[in-house]
Amino acid sequence: MALTAFHDDLFIGGEWVRAHSSSRTPIVNPATEEVWGEVPDADSHDVDAAVAAASDAFKSGVWSGIGAAKRAEYLLRFADELAARGEQMGVTITSENGTPISESKAAAAHSAGILRYYAGLADYVDQDDRRPFAGTTRYTQVYREPRGVCLLIAPWNFPLTLVMVKLAPALIAGCTVVIKPASETPVDLRVLIDAAVAAGIPAGVINLLTGGRAAGGLMVAHPGIAKVAFTGSTGAGKIIAGQCAQLLRPVTLELGGKSASIILPDANIADFASVLNRTCLRNTGQTCYNSTRVLAPRSLYSDVVDAVASTVAATPIGDPFDPATVYGPSASAAQRDRVTDYIKIGLAEGAVAATGGLGMPDGLDRGFFVRPTVFANVDNSMRIAQEEIFGPVLVVIPYDDEDDAVRIANDSAYGLGGSIFTSDPDHAEQLARRIETGSMGINFYGSNLAAPFGGWKESGLGMEYGPEAIGAYVRMKSIHREG
Repeated sequence: MALTAFHDDLFIGGEWVRAHSSSRTPIVNPATEEVWGEVPDADSHDVDAAVAAASDAFKSGVWSGIGAAKRAEYLLRFADELAARGEQMGVTITSENGTPISESKAAAAHSAGILRYYAGLADYVDQDDRRPFAGTTRYTQVYREPRGVCLLIAPWNFPLTLVMVKLAPALIAGCTVVIKPASETPVDLRVLIDAAVAAGIPAGVINLLTGGRAAGGLMVAHPGIAKVAFTGSTGAGKIIAGQCAQLLRPVTLELGGKSASIILPDANIADFASVLNRTCLRNTGQTCYNSTRVLAPRSLYSDVVDAVASTVAATPIGDPFDPATVYGPSASAAQRDRVTDYIKIGLAEGAVAATGGLGMPDGLDRGFFVRPTVFANVDNSMRIAQEEIFGPVLVVIPYDDEDDAVRIANDSAYGLGGSIFTSDPDHAEQLARRIETGSMGINFYGSNLAAPFGGWKESGLGMEYGPEAIGAYVRMKSIHREG
């Protein structure tokens, strides 16, 4: 499974060109701690070149001027080419960030589905939208026009999918793009570029720059960028929001979370335990919408703690290339250290580790692994209950009644996901309406590509997924006419 990827080029204007920057970023396998590649850390010359290529392609009309129906044909070919590279994509992602192969092997197919979905919305983009003036024969013709060059900045946890949920609506809208992946996960997007080229996407429509925070800052502030879309931490999102505010530049932010999973007294605890890893600890806890706070009624508190702790303790951890592995390593040494620090904080705050704790998991002597940990005796005011950890750490918090559960769930700076487990889904839906969050699941959690996804409070601005996402990549124009 070993890969090597030592590159000195960037994808600009339809071809791989040697980076102007001489700085390089190493790529580390988090399961082995071995350096297996490097990529350029783009400088201002590289940024200028990529934005200029995207701008030239946009202004030429080679993409924006062909209509959404024709763009949809390209997207469908792009989807086929990407799906055909599924194995290569999965191996690359797992080598970059340690995502278990059981998860990463589906990334290309899932992203191909996103392309196909947005290809199916071509009529929505190019619709004949005529709106009458009330009481007259006059009318207004409304047009959706692409914004221009869009900057797409993706994180390391789902490096392909979280690009595609931006790229697909941007492309069907007629925009051109510059993509900046996280510095930890730059190589999988070279596979995406290969698929785009094979699909015949015109030169300059998609450009790829690699680099760290400094490069990202140059891109966000570049005068040639018309719109920014970012997924990542709330701290970084606030910095980007500030830059965009000064520039009056539209921005979509999908940020952090500390979601709650409410176990109602009538819930089947075994059913909850059976989907716990998908709902609360997906991708080794490195998923923004994970329900990392489990809220349990006091009458069932010990039963819920036992079920959560036993499930986590029994879940396979280790080599992410083993199909049986569910928990892999943290994506980097820095992330491993962050999670470890939070485990120390939890213990210092008086929480009890029902399973896990400090140290390497049994049987592992290398890699950025931490022991998956479940904390009991947790109060919602503790840092481990308020701050995003982004690792395999859960807290179980008791509540008195439903109003108390709602209060605790809403007592958070974040509002991204959440879930409710119960035998009465209709009642749960009404309860879900009271939770201050962008989305909730009842007896499971999963994002629906056709439905808007986004955060409330410090979890973000704007929406991804669904036809609503296209609105972020178009400008509306109204032309008033006589009837």
